[in-house]
Amino acid sequence: MDIKASYNAWLDNAGEDTDLIEELKNIRGNDDEIYERFYTELKFGTAGLRGIIGAGTNRMNIYTVRRATQGLADFLNKKYEKPSVAISYDSRIKADLFAKEAARVLAANGVKAYISTELQPTPVVSFAVRELKTQAGIMVTASHNPAKYNGYKCYGSDGCQMTDINANAVFEEIDNVQYFNGDIKLIDFEEGINSGLIEWISDDVYEAFLKNVQSQSVNPNVCKGSGLKVVYTPLNGAGNKLVRKILDRIGVEDVIVVSEQENPDGNFTTCPYPNPEIREALDLGLKLCEKEQSDLLLATDPDSDRVGIAVKIENGYRLMSGNETGIMLLNYLLDSRKRKGTLPQRPVAVKTIVTSKLVDRVCEKYGCELKNVLTGFKYIGEQILLLEQKHEENRYIFGFEESYGYLAGTYVRDKDAVVASMLICEMAAYYRTQGKSLNDVMNELYDEFGYYLNTTKAFEFEGSAGMQKMSDIMSALRNSHPAEIAGFKVINYSDYLNSYSKDIVSGTEEVIDLPKSNVLSYSLEGGGAVIVRPSGTEPKIKVYITSVGKSAEDADGISKKMLDSILKILGI
Repeated sequence: MDIKASYNAWLDNAGEDTDLIEELKNIRGNDDEIYERFYTELKFGTAGLRGIIGAGTNRMNIYTVRRATQGLADFLNKKYEKPSVAISYDSRIKADLFAKEAARVLAANGVKAYISTELQPTPVVSFAVRELKTQAGIMVTASHNPAKYNGYKCYGSDGCQMTDINANAVFEEIDNVQYFNGDIKLIDFEEGINSGLIEWISDDVYEAFLKNVQSQSVNPNVCKGSGLKVVYTPLNGAGNKLVRKILDRIGVEDVIVVSEQENPDGNFTTCPYPNPEIREALDLGLKLCEKEQSDLLLATDPDSDRVGIAVKIENGYRLMSGNETGIMLLNYLLDSRKRKGTLPQRPVAVKTIVTSKLVDRVCEKYGCELKNVLTGFKYIGEQILLLEQKHEENRYIFGFEESYGYLAGTYVRDKDAVVASMLICEMAAYYRTQGKSLNDVMNELYDEFGYYLNTTKAFEFEGSAGMQKMSDIMSALRNSHPAEIAGFKVINYSDYLNSYSKDIVSGTEEVIDLPKSNVLSYSLEGGGAVIVRPSGTEPKIKVYITSVGKSAEDADGISKKMLDSILKILGI
């Protein structure tokens, strides 16, 4: 790629967006800034596109969105007759603009675009694909990334995030599209509306979504009169309307919203990192909890597919990890359905490989089959599809990943903070009527099964040099596996990129029957484990540590030693 030629081509042709032209002019003569914007194309993978908003081939802007959509349209037109696509967006900067630009390109290519009238949670797109029987879906979101990011997620006809095979096929089509030589077809948005090739998604779809969410309730009347008090923050994102609607419908009568984070704001001025995994994002919510003395804090991320919670304890509020919330929800669903006689024969739960091993113990108690899949909720959705193909989707109980993503029900194929928020409140009300808080419930589970502490750390590597550094770290670790971590012998290691697992004691190897993924996993003596993988959506390496102790303090001490040890091994 001739970076200077690419820069000059954009300077000459990107005049439709004055913001981009101004940015390009401001970096004239600055080779480093030009390089960062043009050294590569934004990669289209199974998570679609994600990048910093701005000018250039390595940024999110109307031109990269149009090019990706042209490639998607070419793919769909080759595969289907009269294809259609459902589109929505969250509160990100320029998200509504990018959604409309995608609709314009699709319509110009004869692909019907159904577009939401306002921002909506990500799971609504997954639902709309299935409800409207479209062949694909687009969600304009960067999930929980900082405000400077935006993204573009693609869904297949099953409502799941696009598979590796289809994503690669779309990428090949995109690769054939040039930015400014007429390859990209485009019509006026209003022309698309008038021709019927662009259509607003009706409110009936959102109502059908909410009915499906409400149908996942296992104790439908428990919230009414329970006295449950909830503080909710949508973190200036898309969850505000639908989460509050579903809580009202199940009878949660006392919901207080964090006013500073109630309305859409792509700048996220009160929470620079709008991620419910990060305590700082919940500060305003926690302060309001203290003032109102609520039982529970709910926080959904900007596209409302993930939810974090804090629960009242004697001297404040305890933030629950994604693992803890998921374990409580799974235990609640299995226990409630068993008592009511609605638990299916051979029930199935699904979790990712980096999610707590405590899930195994809960599933064993209720005779629930547990399926482990790679990181990424599309793999959980894929398991639902496999059950559906065998007409056994009723066996599915719950799926979750440690990064605060949960799904009950099969009406969507992505994580859903709307249904998770409903079930969390229902669960809290149910135990409240028994005189228990969610803190009590989690502690009882630890007492019953043992204290499993799961710690996740992420290390950022920005820019082109950062991506190379991440690659070097993973290659070095793959070529030289550690014999011990923090004094615990490695008894097994698994390489998900090369699809094998090796037992150190016996020396035997087994094939891993999962899609290839750049993940390395180490099982240790005593039940601990370490998993290392680069993020698929952010320039980060993530380290997942499982420590098992006699108490929280014991497990925490072991976890810190394990983290120090693995960081030295990684050279971070």
